[in-house]
Amino acid sequence: MEAYTNFATVYDMFMDNVPYDEWGEYVHSLLKEYNINDGLVLDLGCGTGNITEILASKGYDMIGVDYSEDMLNVAQEKKIESGHDILYLNQDMREFELYGTVRAVVSICDSINYITDKEDLLTVFKLVNNYVDQYGVFIFDMNTEYKYSMMGEDVIAENRENGSFIWENYYDSEEKINEYDLTLYIEDNEGKYDRYEETHVQRAYAIDEVKELLEQAGLKFLKCFDAFTRNEPNDTSERVYFIATREEEHEIYTGSEE
Repeated sequence: MEAYTNFATVYDMFMDNVPYDEWGEYVHSLLKEYNINDGLVLDLGCGTGNITEILASKGYDMIGVDYSEDMLNVAQEKKIESGHDILYLNQDMREFELYGTVRAVVSICDSINYITDKEDLLTVFKLVNNYVDQYGVFIFDMNTEYKYSMMGEDVIAENRENGSFIWENYYDSEEKINEYDLTLYIEDNEGKYDRYEETHVQRAYAIDEVKELLEQAGLKFLKCFDAFTRNEPNDTSERVYFIATREEEHEIYTGSEE
């Protein structure tokens, strides 16, 4: 999961085409549908804190967890600017620990796709089950196999005022693994450009696979939507939102099996 190091400092510049405000409003509307109108909410894989900040502005007490210290540094700068009381934790989502339970867990912008091993994904779901309140909700999105197959083998290059990137994409349809190599050219304070390289790996999961893993983790699957709608996913859905809940009391998962 080693990613978003050098890219973290310019992530928002290159992701300026993502309508975070609309995405945040959509997540907020889903939370409200399940009577999560306030209280503690965990943003799992929060990145630079775009969704975290939006939900904080809606009145939620936010916790952000991310594996990348560099991404969290950017998030902390936004926190200082906004004045929101957000707790950021530098943790791997496969091993995250909180001080108590939360009313909801959200994971947006295909963070879950970075979990490429099914057993690791099951572990993440079990940890969510640990820390979400009884009758709390877990809302997360995932890129679909259709989206990755459409991306296929392709090269994307974009320029910005202070940098540019080359995205070389490859999708293995048998393993359902999408890999892309990023080459970044970032302008420094002297007007010179430094070159950085990163590799990102994600996995596509079938909806039924995700439902089964949620059930194994003790979570109850509620619904899934074609992203930003209330429609069921279809064969050309590129992003799917899942909603699950914990209905029963349970023993705390320790990360080890007898």
